[in-house]
Amino acid sequence: MTDFSQHKDLPFEVSEYRRRIENTKASMAERGLDVLLAADPANMNYLTGYDGWSFYTPQIVAVSLEHEDPVCIVRGIDANGGKVTAFLDDDDIVGYPDTYVQSTERHAMDFMADELKRRGMAKGRIGVEMDAYYYTAASHAALARNLSDAELVDATSLVNWVRLVKSEAEIAYMRRAAEICERMMQRAYDVIEPGVRQCDAVAAIYDAQVRGDGKTFGGDYTSIVPMLPTGIGTSTPHLTWNDKPFVTGEATILELAGAHRHYHCPMARTLHLGKPPEKLAKASEVVLEGVAKTLDFIKPGVTCEEIEQVWRETIARHGFKKESRMGYSVGVNYPPDWGEHTLSIRPGDKTVMRPNMTMHLMPGLWKDDWGIEISECFRVTETGAETFCNFPRPLLVKG
Repeated sequence: MTDFSQHKDLPFEVSEYRRRIENTKASMAERGLDVLLAADPANMNYLTGYDGWSFYTPQIVAVSLEHEDPVCIVRGIDANGGKVTAFLDDDDIVGYPDTYVQSTERHAMDFMADELKRRGMAKGRIGVEMDAYYYTAASHAALARNLSDAELVDATSLVNWVRLVKSEAEIAYMRRAAEICERMMQRAYDVIEPGVRQCDAVAAIYDAQVRGDGKTFGGDYTSIVPMLPTGIGTSTPHLTWNDKPFVTGEATILELAGAHRHYHCPMARTLHLGKPPEKLAKASEVVLEGVAKTLDFIKPGVTCEEIEQVWRETIARHGFKKESRMGYSVGVNYPPDWGEHTLSIRPGDKTVMRPNMTMHLMPGLWKDDWGIEISECFRVTETGAETFCNFPRPLLVKG
C-alpha cells in the first residue's frame, strides 16, 4: 500500500489547519450546529489542504463537533488527490464510485449521506452552504431525502468569516501573489500596442502569471481570468478579450490577479493608447484622490461603511457617484470568484477592521460609453493599511 504521507506537500503546518478547524467549530457551536458540510472548494482547501480541479462533481468536507478531524468525501478518482494534498489521515478521505457521477438514477450525495451515517455525523443540526456555487439544488434534495433524522440549516459563509483574518503564513503567500501581479501588469503594459491582438496580449499575461518570479516560486491559475474590456467595453467591468487588435485612441481596463497556493492579489489599472480624452484624464485624477484618501483613512476599528463614506464624499466633490460597492475581502479561492463573500465596503456594512484582514479596494467608475479602474489590494495593519502591490496608479498612457 502506498504511503501517501511521504508525498504530501502541505502549504501550511498541520497546527495551522487544526487552529482553523477549532475556530470553525467555535463558530458552529455559536450557531447551534453539530455538523458542517463545506462544499465551497476554497473552504475545503482552507480546512484540510485538499486541492484539485474536482469541484465540477459533488464533494464535501464534513466537520463534526464530536470528531477531532474532518472527513473529506470526493469522487473516487480524486481520493488519492486528497491523500496527496490534505493533512488528513487516509481513513478520513473517502471516494465514491463513478456510478454516481452525472447519473440520473442516483446522486453522489446519496453516498455521502450513507458515509455520514456510518460515522455518526447524520443527526442533529447540520449546516450546509446553501449559496455555495457548487452546492446544487439536486445536492440539497438528495441530502434532505437521506438525512431524515437531521435538521439541515443554512450555514453559507460560516467558514468564509473564519477565513477573514489571515495568518502570517497566508500573508506571505499573498505577498508572493502581489509580486506575480506586478509582473503581469508590467507585461500587459509592455505588450499592448496598436495592432497587437487582444488574445496575444493575454497569452503574454498568462505567461507571467504562471511563471511567478521565475526562480523560487510559481503562480497558480486564478479564480477569474484576465479581464480586458477595451474601447466602449470599458463601460462595464467583466468583459474578457477577443482576437481583435488594440487601436489608437481607445482605453483598456486591465483587471488582473496573481495567485500563489490559491491566495490571490488582484489589481486593476487603465491604459490608454494615445492622448486620453479630457473626461478620462479628469476621472483618473478623481479616482487617484479617492483611493489615496480612502487608504489613508483605513485602520483597525473603523467600519466598512465608514471607509466607503470617505470615498463617496471625496468623489462627490468632483461630481462623481458610484452605485456599486467599492471593495471586498480576498484571500484563498477557486473559480469563479476571488472574493471571499464576507464583508463589502459599502453603506450598511458595519464590519470592523482588524489587523490582517485583506481586501481589494475596487473604486471602478463605469459610465455610458467609457470607464476607469484603478484598484489596490491591501491588508489592515496595526496602525493603518498596507498595499500589497507597488505599481504606478496614474492613468497609463502609451503613444
